[in-house]
Amino acid sequence: MKKILAFCILSAFISACGGKSSTTDQPASSEETTEKTAEGNPSYDPNRGTGKFTKVDINPTLDATMAENGSKIFAVKCGSCHKLTEEKLVGPGWKGVTSRHSAEWIMNFITNTDEMLNKDPKAQAQLEICLVRMPNQNLSDDDARALYEYMRKNDGVK
Repeated sequence: MKKILAFCILSAFISACGGKSSTTDQPASSEETTEKTAEGNPSYDPNRGTGKFTKVDINPTLDATMAENGSKIFAVKCGSCHKLTEEKLVGPGWKGVTSRHSAEWIMNFITNTDEMLNKDPKAQAQLEICLVRMPNQNLSDDDARALYEYMRKNDGVK
């Protein structure tokens, strides 16, 4: 049970982490590359992982509405395995996650968990620590973006 909880927390932490951002005021978007995996996702990139998110535009100012939506998603799907502090529960704590991983990496991990755990060295390293694979939460792109904004709020973005 502890291993499963640790894995869930770690997975959510990894998927929620990121730090790369742009200064545009445009909503989050994804652009697909020409190279794709058998599942139709862009090929692996260590800075963004593997999945459909190749470029996420982040406003330097927090989107409070989106962060509030992310808070609700966290309460339902993430909070049982992840803490908002640095403390590990089942998965890693979320504190500082947006400074450790790019927005693209986090959102790809949240929405493409299995492939990330199979291919990404950072995700695999977290799995070795937590010992539990994060389950696929079937989050939409909008849910993933809201969670990322909530992670930013947790990391002190205003």
